[in-house]
Amino acid sequence: MFVRLEDPVVRRPPTAQWALFALGFRPFYLLAALLAATAIPVWVLVFMGKLTLPLPGIWWHAHEMIFGFAAAVIVGFLFTAGRNWTGLPTPIGKALAALAGLWLAGRFAMLLGDGAWVALIDGAFLPVVAVVLARLLWRGNQARQNYFVPVLIGALALANICFHLARSSFIDIEPLRCLYAALMLIVLLETVIAGRVTPGFTASTIKGVRQWRPVWLDIATIALTGLAFIAWLVRLPLGLAATLALVAAIAHFVRAFGWNPWATRREPMLWILHVSYLWIPVGLLLLMAQQLGWVPLSAPMHAFGIGATGGLIIGMITRTALGHTGRLLKVGAGETAAYVLVPLAALVRVVTLVFLPALAMIGIHIAATLWALAFVIYLWRYAPWLARPRLDGQPG
Repeated sequence: MFVRLEDPVVRRPPTAQWALFALGFRPFYLLAALLAATAIPVWVLVFMGKLTLPLPGIWWHAHEMIFGFAAAVIVGFLFTAGRNWTGLPTPIGKALAALAGLWLAGRFAMLLGDGAWVALIDGAFLPVVAVVLARLLWRGNQARQNYFVPVLIGALALANICFHLARSSFIDIEPLRCLYAALMLIVLLETVIAGRVTPGFTASTIKGVRQWRPVWLDIATIALTGLAFIAWLVRLPLGLAATLALVAAIAHFVRAFGWNPWATRREPMLWILHVSYLWIPVGLLLLMAQQLGWVPLSAPMHAFGIGATGGLIIGMITRTALGHTGRLLKVGAGETAAYVLVPLAALVRVVTLVFLPALAMIGIHIAATLWALAFVIYLWRYAPWLARPRLDGQPG
């Protein structure tokens, strides 16, 4: 359904003209979208040999998509949701600006330099965020079910430190393996968070929708996903690791179809979450195939990175931005186009990798264009809203 959003109901006029640091989602969604729209074209230029970076291009590309783009969205979401979880304030104003500045400094460091100073600047952001979230959740006693959040953020911070130590040859680990471990942590976080919000949003939007959501299946899916990722990371025997990936994929499919995704086909803001979640089991199937030597490792990683992570992100940064800027939870043609472009970019990238390797270079160009265009659309529409106060005059 396409709805114009220019005339939402305003309950109270805004009292200021600038609100970029009024709540965590504002600066981090804006910065993440800017990075998404620019870093992928830069990576294509590097891949083509038209541009040189201090780090090997593939390291920079994977690192920035994980610890730049995805990390910014995760932090923006958690700083916003954390206030609702606990009833306590999250960083705003100068404190939020300082954290955004620290993230931005890491991006410039990774782009322009190499060495210990880059590791120090880039590596500082996530530990600080983990401490802030841990203190917040500790003070908000009613949010104990979310204690896993700072633990996962801390684990992401360790993966980033692992990457920097590996690229400097302080530890004997392939740097990309550290980055892939971080991506798997993000997918595990998505398994938890998307497993809550996707069926929840569906049930609240489509009244009377039928769903099957047993708690035991949620727990089993999360556990199996974690085990499948651990098996890959520690290089368990291929048969066992591949079997775990297969079983985890089946659990995800059963879980996802229990949420009744077909009922969301006329609601773009919902179907983008369902479609994106389905990329998790697709990625697990590709991970199984990779361990059996059938597909390259890039296939499951791009399924996880573009399809699942990118798709869930474009869905969430539109929905939460609309809600927290006082607008109706309805999207127009621009958002819907972005919802189509990101999964299509994943499909092109994965299909050319798996079935049309001779067209892999063309696939990179097409997928990069689709991806960048999706986030340019987001910036064009949402950047002014992220910088201005809520339409209803409420704080945040």
